[in-house]
Amino acid sequence: MEQRLILISLLIKLGVAASAASILGRSKEFKSLLFREERTRKQQVYLVLWFGIPIALGVWIRFSARSFFAGDLSLETTILLGIIVGRLGGVLGGMLIALPAVLHGEWATLPFNVLCGFIAGQLREIAPDKEDIWSFSPFIDLSIYRWIRRNLPTPRLFDWQIMFFVTIVALRFVHTELSRFLPNATFSLESPSPWVEAAIYATSIMVIGTELKIFNGIRIQIKLEEQERLLLQARMEALQNQINPHFLFNTLNSVSSLVRFDPDTARQLIIKLANIFRRLLHSSDAFVPLREEVEFIDDYLDIEVVRFGRDKLQVIKELDPSSLDVMVPSMLLQPLVENSIKHGLASKIEGGSIYLRSRLSDSRVVIEVEDNGVGMGAAQFLEPPSGLGGTGIGMANVAERLKVLYGDTAKMTIDSFEGKGTLVRIRLPVLPTAEALPVYEERSSTRR
Repeated sequence: MEQRLILISLLIKLGVAASAASILGRSKEFKSLLFREERTRKQQVYLVLWFGIPIALGVWIRFSARSFFAGDLSLETTILLGIIVGRLGGVLGGMLIALPAVLHGEWATLPFNVLCGFIAGQLREIAPDKEDIWSFSPFIDLSIYRWIRRNLPTPRLFDWQIMFFVTIVALRFVHTELSRFLPNATFSLESPSPWVEAAIYATSIMVIGTELKIFNGIRIQIKLEEQERLLLQARMEALQNQINPHFLFNTLNSVSSLVRFDPDTARQLIIKLANIFRRLLHSSDAFVPLREEVEFIDDYLDIEVVRFGRDKLQVIKELDPSSLDVMVPSMLLQPLVENSIKHGLASKIEGGSIYLRSRLSDSRVVIEVEDNGVGMGAAQFLEPPSGLGGTGIGMANVAERLKVLYGDTAKMTIDSFEGKGTLVRIRLPVLPTAEALPVYEERSSTRR
């Protein structure tokens, strides 16, 4: 074969390997199999099929289009399967990939692939840290440099990265010798020119290194998304479960003052406070039915009514029964109600009323919290109130949570008029059923 054609085939081979890795990396099922720390036998077989079938097809194309040799990635993919999946995956993958070659008379390909898969799988077993697999670099100079740096303070002869590099070269050499002794029993690109032969060896190393780098990039992205999801989940739980000491202090003061002359009311307050604590401690769901939110607000408002006096704080609910089963973000109403009490009614001598409304409208649930207090200026809208939610769940955080959970499909508006009161209106899309909520929560928790 002409040297120029060999070099062109090597370049195309690199492109084919990169394209195959990128295409496979787009599949959600493939990624779930590839990036598992532990796999069952069934999962190993599935992963082998994902890898092996496209490469076996490339081997078959080599026989169909006799001048196209770049699609044959048998050696590289078998080693890759052994390193990623283990001995079983390497052996099964090598057999699957060798099948088209065996059917066309290249019988030596099968035992050689099995040998490569087994050795690569054994190399995976002796790896001190499985992270070394994903950080493999085809540039041996960098591996040697890192090895020297690590051995300067404490000498250590074994380096897995260098051993992996040497293993690829050794197996490629065995393949070269096998193709020379049995030219019709196996296929291997070879050249009498030492420079072209060196390029052939380098291409095998680059193919494995490139695919591992592509997979590692996808793996890092998945880990970052998972960390972001966990961070957001922790943040949401912190926002939902905070309780401000001032609220507890004021409530206990009210209980203390009621114990002597109205013990029944004091007992009811304690029960209400216990219900609030129970909800905060045991609620880990991002979404709950609106009915549960209203029940939680009832306990909260009962405490506030006792503190402010029944003649100063009245609660009027206008709730559409059909809207109470709609799923809404947990701890959605409490910051809004608290804001009405703190900024709207607390400074009003004669007190006032809070109106809670909900209704369904055009596949959306509309929730309103309105007060007839003193109103608030634009600067006060986003000031986090200092009650049950503390400085964490204020009006600004309610808006932020809605944006994170719903994107642009949710809307919150605030209308306030000095001396007349404030109206907070939230429009939310009606979420799927409770059974479908986990999928929605997973999708929305990674949305920016």
